[in-house]
Amino acid sequence: MAKPITQWIKMVSTADTGYFYVKKKNPRNITEKMTMRKYDPKARKHVEFRESKMK
Repeated sequence: MAKPITQWIKMVSTADTGYFYVKKKNPRNITEKMTMRKYDPKARKHVEFRESKMK
C-alpha cells in the first residue's frame, strides 16, 4: 500500500502562548514554511501562526 503524501504539521502561535493548530500540508505543492493568521484564544486576538515540526 502506498504511503500518503500529505504530512501533519503543527502551527504554533507567534504570541508565545503555547497554543497551536494541527494542519495537513502537501510538501510537493507548498515547499516553503506555512504562515497564516488565525485566532489565539489564550491571547484573545488574531495572530500569525508559523509551521513547526510535529514531535
